Amino acid sequence: MDFSKQLQKADEAIRRRNYDFAVEVYHSILDIDPDAGEARAGLRQALKKRHEAKGGGKSLFRSLVGAGPLAVAKGLRKAGKLDACAKALESYLATNPADEEANLMLGEALEAQGHFHSARAVYEFITEIAPKSPEGFKRAGAMAARLKDPLAALAAYEKALAIDPRDQEAIKARKDLSAERALASSAAPGVQHSREQIKDKARAAELERSNRIFRSEDELRAELERLETRYAEAKSPELMADMSEVHEKLKDYDSALDWAERAYSYKRDSYELLVRVGELRAKAKKKAIAEAGKRGDEAGASALEQELFAIELEDSRARSAARPQDTSLRLALGKRLLRAGESDAALAELQKAVADARLAREAHFLLAQCFEAKRFLDLASKEYLRSLEGLSQLDERAKEALYALGGIAEAENRSQQAREHYTRIFESDVGYRDVADKMNRLR
Repeated sequence: MDFSKQLQKADEAIRRRNYDFAVEVYHSILDIDPDAGEARAGLRQALKKRHEAKGGGKSLFRSLVGAGPLAVAKGLRKAGKLDACAKALESYLATNPADEEANLMLGEALEAQGHFHSARAVYEFITEIAPKSPEGFKRAGAMAARLKDPLAALAAYEKALAIDPRDQEAIKARKDLSAERALASSAAPGVQHSREQIKDKARAAELERSNRIFRSEDELRAELERLETRYAEAKSPELMADMSEVHEKLKDYDSALDWAERAYSYKRDSYELLVRVGELRAKAKKKAIAEAGKRGDEAGASALEQELFAIELEDSRARSAARPQDTSLRLALGKRLLRAGESDAALAELQKAVADARLAREAHFLLAQCFEAKRFLDLASKEYLRSLEGLSQLDERAKEALYALGGIAEAENRSQQAREHYTRIFESDVGYRDVADKMNRLR
């Protein structure tokens, strides 16, 4: 069933800070389809934002309100009534949305019912609220693998291993996924499982070597020799990509880029290779900048920094063109276009990104900067104010917005309004820029 219109309404409600309505819409979708992953993910964000707008924290009242549904949920899980358990957990999470244990229980209950898209959404939310715990990343990786998204699965397991390099579950899962990908690329017909394909012990050992996370320089150079021997026998883009990865680990970014570009020339539809080429171009340029700095060549380093920005802007354009529906890529491109002084082009990208509730605040702030650069100060003020909606505490971005609003008010000779904006900053951070001086001058 197509829920796109309902999801759009919910996203718009979040953008307008009407969290109660958004929650209601997401629940109505999940009542029809418990495995609607986008709705489950949206619900997590709506509950979290509503909680933050009300002051955050876990008050005694919220704890008492949530204690009943949580106790019921645990009892239902023991009884094997998983659907009812999931609903009770959602009731509890409505007042305690960032409870890691309860979210984990919800993900497990959904997974056990076969609602893998919803379970994945919950596990990915856990990685957001508990970024230093490998558990959410491992669970998200497992769901991504089950849903035939191996790249996302590998990325999740890599993040789990960055937190705990000795996590055997993540190491094994990453190794198995990499082996599956390597074997799938060989396109062996009529075989269903990787273990049936790995008949040759030498090939199995090679796969294990290539998938180890930490390898010495000697091991990497030996791996490169093996790949070069295979490449002499059969020139494939997969081998080119593999050699690019080894060169990158050896910090030979120029060679890594060369092999990645060769692979991409054969597989122009590969978003993974497109991203890899862009990242390696940036790494090669950053290495050149560092070397120029060591030589004391400040002018050369500055010129290379300009070249780096041009590379990053080109990369953002290419990624956004490859995935035009990805609003996060639109936001990144808009930010770089703004920095490049291309305000009109930046506005076009940011106005598409602002519709995504997850990115709305940052997009509003950047839109304000675009309008300010074009001297449309009334529009800039509106966007800065939108970026501040629903905040209970000031972070650095909020202080930037208030400082800019104060500057616009001063430019328009609205001294009282300017002081009000500066006062909000002064009350939370007396040392922010020259706010103290401005407060004295506008007294």
